[in-house]
Amino acid sequence: MTQTPNRPVTPVLDRVKIPADMKRLSDAELKRLADELRAETISAVSETGGHLGAGLGVVEMTVALHAVFDTPRDRVIWDVSHQSYPHKILTGRRDRIRTLRQKDGLSGFTKRSESPYDPFGTAHSSTSISAALGLATARDLGGRGLEGESVGDCIAVIGDGAMSAGMAYEAMNNAGHLGKRLIVILNDNEMSIAPPVGAMSSYLSRLYAGAPFQEFKALAKGAVSFLPPPFQEGAKRAKDVFKHMTVGGTLFEELGFSYIGPIDGHDMDQMLSVLRTVKARADGPVLIHAITKKGKGYGPAEEAADKGHATAKFDVVSGKQSKAKSNAPSYTSVFSESLIKAAEKDDKIVAVTAAMPDGTGLARFMDRYASRCFDVGIAEQHAVTFAAGLAAGGMKPFCAIYSTFLQRGYDQVVHDVAIQRLPVRFAIDRAGLVGADGATHAGSFDVGFMANLPGMVVMAAADEAELARMVVTAAAHDEGPIAFRFPRGEGVGVEISPEAQPIEIGKGRIVQEGSRVAILSFGTRLSEAVKAAEALSARGITPTIADARFAKPLDREMILKLAEDHEALITIEEGAVGGFGSHVAQLLSDEGVFDAGLKFRSMVLPDIFIDQASPADMYETAQLSARHIEEKVLSVLGVEVMGKRA
Repeated sequence: MTQTPNRPVTPVLDRVKIPADMKRLSDAELKRLADELRAETISAVSETGGHLGAGLGVVEMTVALHAVFDTPRDRVIWDVSHQSYPHKILTGRRDRIRTLRQKDGLSGFTKRSESPYDPFGTAHSSTSISAALGLATARDLGGRGLEGESVGDCIAVIGDGAMSAGMAYEAMNNAGHLGKRLIVILNDNEMSIAPPVGAMSSYLSRLYAGAPFQEFKALAKGAVSFLPPPFQEGAKRAKDVFKHMTVGGTLFEELGFSYIGPIDGHDMDQMLSVLRTVKARADGPVLIHAITKKGKGYGPAEEAADKGHATAKFDVVSGKQSKAKSNAPSYTSVFSESLIKAAEKDDKIVAVTAAMPDGTGLARFMDRYASRCFDVGIAEQHAVTFAAGLAAGGMKPFCAIYSTFLQRGYDQVVHDVAIQRLPVRFAIDRAGLVGADGATHAGSFDVGFMANLPGMVVMAAADEAELARMVVTAAAHDEGPIAFRFPRGEGVGVEISPEAQPIEIGKGRIVQEGSRVAILSFGTRLSEAVKAAEALSARGITPTIADARFAKPLDREMILKLAEDHEALITIEEGAVGGFGSHVAQLLSDEGVFDAGLKFRSMVLPDIFIDQASPADMYETAQLSARHIEEKVLSVLGVEVMGKRA
């Protein structure tokens, strides 16, 4: 591969087009390959931005896995897959690695449709062990891959942060019961996005701190047979020592796994030896506990508080990121500041996050009110019911959670919150299409699944000033659960009142008076509706524009008045079918409005999963931009457009 200026020289990596090429490399060359792979990963992410630290922490592990196992026949599943960039480079995608997270480029996560080396798509946490166990069980039942290929070893690589989620233990419990040959690598870097919390994190730390010698641990756990011969000999020599020591079994062994570790995940010799031995000898579920360092080998990442978890484009030498200048505060920061203001006045207000204190803006709340902010780990089900318990105990909990992750706790929303009418406040961040993280992180479905619940109040902010008011509204609402959604990114630049006032429940607002057609917006498509109205004015059409604010309860009076006064009504939202527009249609149907001839159109996200691109490009794909609103208005009014734009 010809070197490009400012890109690393990688003679060994240049020889590796697919993992099979690594079989010809010596162990010494594999070490050089790891160094070059790390440099190439840093270089690529410096040009694209993305998740850097996680991948740097598993470079040696990635090389060792592909060198020892026979991928893609052997299936490696990367939990969450933030750490998969080095894997992608080694598996035939190096020529596209600088398209990461861009439109028509490589996904930032593993993706079945992208490569046969990605046997299972991951982007949400703690799913890898379940998927690997399913593959292993299918293998033992004679199953083959979807392309007819045989299935070999099944390996799940999961981080210590992901081990705070119950699903990981559900899978391990089942794996121990089934006894299938399954390999789990616990990538213990003491970080996920934020430092991991809870008893499991403390347990892993004790395992590491209390195990100075690998052979001692192995002997105590009965796993000597899995160790490379030099370690076995050391363990046998230590036999007499253990006659005088009491060492209990690990949690993993109680779940039916043979436990090996901790080992140094950056020591290529250890990684190769352990993996080769496990491959040769394992006959049931095995857990390899590898200690790694997030951001390993790149100073700016190692020194960052989040270990370089997610970065913008950056200068490799200095580590300085090139972030675009902000024109308005982000919605997340407006939520955070508004919640802090509310908490100053009401000591019953508390906040809950599921391992996302920075992403949800609650880190600032936590700095101010440490005893009133709870990071429960990657445990959305627990987060929701924990918040319900706080509400039942007389507190005013704000459960701040991304729309896509709220899906993981939906039964708890229904059973523990809604049925009991407990006043939990759901701050639903990353609503709508989110850009570079693509379909797995899109907030497409929350309006549908929240607004269907009896007694649930569902709001969407049209701009940052409205969001500030919705925080105040939620704080004051004690009659039952309430949710408000807002998107990723910065606001539109409107002024925010220093003393935001609550909104009357179920009351929208008219933004612009017009005639013939009314555009009823729910959420931040309002600004696009205003742009469309400006374009329509050149055609002599002045639509009425309204901000619904509420998907539940609907502003019945306003909506029925809009229907009465206009020949056409168009709703628009940043969500899938079954959400706001569907509720409006139900109201109009119930009231017999359609019998009078009202023309009604509902603009929603299309029935597809939209791949990564900029949010603007994604909304173009979804046909929810200003020009699409303009076209919808002209269409519903029967106005023919010459030279219609595609």
